[in-house]
Amino acid sequence: MDNAYRHLIVADRRGLRFITLNRPETRNALGAEMVAELDRAITVEPGEPPPRALIVRGSNGFFCAGGNVGGFAANLAGPGRQDEAAAARNLGFGRFMARLATLPMPVLAAVEGAAMGGGMGLACAADIVLATDDARFALSETRLGLVPAQIAPFVVARLGLRLARRLGISGEHVRGAEAVRLGIADQLAPDRSSLDGLLAHWLTLICACAPRANALIKPLLAECAAAPQPAGAEPDRAAALFARCLRDEGVEGIAAFRERRPPNWTETITADDVRLACGAASA
Repeated sequence: MDNAYRHLIVADRRGLRFITLNRPETRNALGAEMVAELDRAITVEPGEPPPRALIVRGSNGFFCAGGNVGGFAANLAGPGRQDEAAAARNLGFGRFMARLATLPMPVLAAVEGAAMGGGMGLACAADIVLATDDARFALSETRLGLVPAQIAPFVVARLGLRLARRLGISGEHVRGAEAVRLGIADQLAPDRSSLDGLLAHWLTLICACAPRANALIKPLLAECAAAPQPAGAEPDRAAALFARCLRDEGVEGIAAFRERRPPNWTETITADDVRLACGAASA
């Protein structure tokens, strides 16, 4: 993996891609350069095997402070307050978020410290959110006189409209068991070391599933969410997809089941694998 990034540490290990936000001086705030690098880091080049999962984490024990407030302030200094430039940068972030949320591979967010504003949006775009017990989540934009413009769809998709409204109009900080109860996080770890182990556990579960089947189930479930009672040709497409899988990875999966052995795509991921990929940046 090309690791020529200024604001990220990107490591491929055991077929997984670990992306660590690495601007500790800004608490990993999402400036325009970092967003551009994130967009590059989630891109699979032609001929490159896609990662089986993508993991997003923050360096120095802090996930992401949200948008770069320094960049916001710069928009106020120019003529006409540079509204068009600000809107263009915000739209660019929205396009990245849409790409992240629709990636075919599983996306996991490992949250330490805090996920504020855009950082919370980043977590909400993930499929699985793991966090330390003391990690904080907040939609903090309204406290700055702003709105969570581009992350709003992903927050609503994960939490529902009622809860998104509550968090958005209050800027409330949520942590620990309450974050799990509300559905912001899926599971908690007591501390950073335990988070490595918890991440390894979920990655091992993912790697027990066939990679191409995992890549197909996400768009299938998205279709079901958009149209919970499919009609017309949609059941036919689902049936064709099932038959395609049966002829592909299903051959190995069914054989492994009948022979009582793990299928050939199975990998066991350890906490040491996680630490080697992103532990140095999280120290």
